Amino acid sequence: MGENTFPVYNADAIVNFYRTEVLTGNEAKHFTKSDLAPVPKPEAVQTLYMRVLHLLYRFRPECHSMVPLMENIQFPEYHEGATTIMSVYMRMRQFLPVCMVYDFSLSDLLAPNKSKTLTILSAIMNFLYFRKQRMTVILEKQARFRADMDRLQSYNRANMEAEKKIEILMTIPPEQQAEVDELAAALTELQTTTRHELQEVETINESIGEWKTKIADKTQKLAQIKLDISSLKEEVGKLKSQIVESPEELKSQMEKMRENVKDIKNSVKETDECVVELQNMVQSMTNTEAEIQHILGLLQDLESSMNNTKQRQEEHQELIIQHEKKQKELKSLCNEEVQLKRAQAMKLDKKSKLKFRSQKKREMKEQHFQDVLGQCNQIHQQRARVDYRIQEISRETQNLNVTIQSLKDVCSKETEQAQALYDAVCASMDNFHRGIELQSIDLKKDIMNMSANF
Repeated sequence: MGENTFPVYNADAIVNFYRTEVLTGNEAKHFTKSDLAPVPKPEAVQTLYMRVLHLLYRFRPECHSMVPLMENIQFPEYHEGATTIMSVYMRMRQFLPVCMVYDFSLSDLLAPNKSKTLTILSAIMNFLYFRKQRMTVILEKQARFRADMDRLQSYNRANMEAEKKIEILMTIPPEQQAEVDELAAALTELQTTTRHELQEVETINESIGEWKTKIADKTQKLAQIKLDISSLKEEVGKLKSQIVESPEELKSQMEKMRENVKDIKNSVKETDECVVELQNMVQSMTNTEAEIQHILGLLQDLESSMNNTKQRQEEHQELIIQHEKKQKELKSLCNEEVQLKRAQAMKLDKKSKLKFRSQKKREMKEQHFQDVLGQCNQIHQQRARVDYRIQEISRETQNLNVTIQSLKDVCSKETEQAQALYDAVCASMDNFHRGIELQSIDLKKDIMNMSANF
């Protein structure tokens, strides 16, 4: 007990704390400093421990005095006093290691010492402070978790609605299926045509390169020929000045020169035609180069946007680092605030007690509200069952009405047939009775005639 990991409070602070946080009613009114100093009272210390156990583990004080019902125990009333003390001792031996107290003995209940009792009560007080702080943190986390769960449910609902919309948009109605097929066929045709055109463009580019090489060779040859002609002209001029040639040789040389000129003109025409074709190809190449320049401009815009996004990501990381620093500062400030709250806790004991009582009342009201909601849910379920049963009975009554109507129709038909038979039988009986009456009249006449003859 010499090296404690918690502060040891004085008797006044302990009395004020336990009167506001642990004890209730008359026990809080009658608990004073004299119960702890100069000599702690065993009854007060035992009630404090019982109330702490009731607050933490919901183990009621009257449960400590319950003697186990066994057949071999004689006179169980003699065991009641010892069972309460032993029960409190066993529970406190299990609980106090959580508060960093490991030397709790039975004498601390029967004959408590002032210093040791104050250290034990300070340890329990420190644990209750820690429990209260953790409860607030856990409640905040629960509230955040509930908000996050609600947000997640809303996001899931939005995702489900978006998926449904996507399915609706992806499903093609049968009215537009023909148009979609036509568009797909047109797209495939466009792709094939573009591929062919690309192949043609590649072949044209290759031919343009070949023509360029040919033109370069021919231009070099023409330049060489021009140089040769100029040199030949100079030599011819020199030779003309030196030698007087014959006219026949001059004519043959002139014809050769004319043929060479014709060949050169033909080659020049061919080169002009090739140049025109090459100019057309160059124009198409300039158009493609303009498109490529446009695409390069778009790519440069994309690069600039990517650089901007990288800069923003770096700024975001810097902001995250600053946020972490601020959180650390906030944690340190929270720790300072907790220490200040502990210093001010003695002044706010009455308010905390009132808050605790109001919280209990709110919990009771919430529990009552939950019970009422459960009853309402049961009533709604019973009502749904009754509605379902009424619907079944109404269906059965409708079926019975239909069968009764069909039976009535059959009975009416059978009654009509029986009535017709009855009418026919009555008519035949009337005819039979009339015949019998006529025969009886004839017999009477015959008898009268016979009597008259006799």
